[in-house]
Amino acid sequence: MITSRQVRAARALLGWTQEMLADKALVALTALKRLESENNLSVRDVTRHQVVKALESAGIVVLDSDRGQGVLLVSEAQSEPNE
Repeated sequence: MITSRQVRAARALLGWTQEMLADKALVALTALKRLESENNLSVRDVTRHQVVKALESAGIVVLDSDRGQGVLLVSEAQSEPNE
């Protein structure tokens, strides 16, 4: 499950505003603001899912392990030069 900090970090990596992410995820801006809130406001699972899908389609990988949580921005694989 993506956390509020991960959503904010992912947006920062992509250079997106809240409005941009809400548009791309097809969620209400108020729902996204609730998701990004540090106050543990309730958010529907479908909202979380839509946000994750939008971030992943932009190259974000959501990380969650026993050592911590984070996000990673991956770029398209570059083809190897011909020798």
